Amino acid sequence: MTHAVTGIWRHPLKSHGREALEKTTVSAGQTMPGDRVWAVANEQSKADGSKWVVCGNFSRGSQSPALMAINARLDDATGLLTLTHPQRSEITFDPENPADLQRFLDWEKPLLPGTARASARIIRVPGRGMTDTGFPSVTLCNWASHRAVEQAIGHGLSPLRWRGNIWFDLGEPWAENDWLGREVQIGEAVFAVRERVVRCLATTANPETGERDADTLKVLKDNWGHQDFSVYAEVVRGGGIRLGDAVKVL
Repeated sequence: MTHAVTGIWRHPLKSHGREALEKTTVSAGQTMPGDRVWAVANEQSKADGSKWVVCGNFSRGSQSPALMAINARLDDATGLLTLTHPQRSEITFDPENPADLQRFLDWEKPLLPGTARASARIIRVPGRGMTDTGFPSVTLCNWASHRAVEQAIGHGLSPLRWRGNIWFDLGEPWAENDWLGREVQIGEAVFAVRERVVRCLATTANPETGERDADTLKVLKDNWGHQDFSVYAEVVRGGGIRLGDAVKVL
């Protein structure tokens, strides 16, 4: 059975906002263009931009839930990034320009709790996005699994909690977990599905308010015995992807 792409999202600055797309073009062995291009290293991080490092080096939604309410717009032509948040005025800056760094840090600081490590700098790793996986990954999400979580928790949830890249509806919850070790064609591109995504506290925060208001992790554990939602995949054949494109297991 063939299914269709219902959503395409990128997150230009890791843990600092998301942007909806109508189309994208992916390349083999790469993250989605414009996704996790930059990350905000905390004051204790040893990340220097020379290589991929684990997420504990960065300011992120699991420790600072208010970050979950950020929306982003990346101008691909100029490299300028615009962030909005219900508690902050809009900011536009160049993540590559050291002169803009302090302005961003001042904008972000009120969104970090006192218990979180302070943000220190923005880094970029050449050739790949700073995904949570050691390999450049794209996160594939199934609407049917999201609806199952909503039903179990007893009320609606924004799918933006999951910070996924490509959405589709398989009609059956957790059917995507059966894709491990298989290849899936989405539009012109082909993905090898490699891992289930183990979820963290970031998903407990409301993407509209930045406040923790749903125990997604407990619901996953109590109902399905895991903390997983969606799957990590690697692009093995590049190509264009648009809303409405077919999704099929090869």
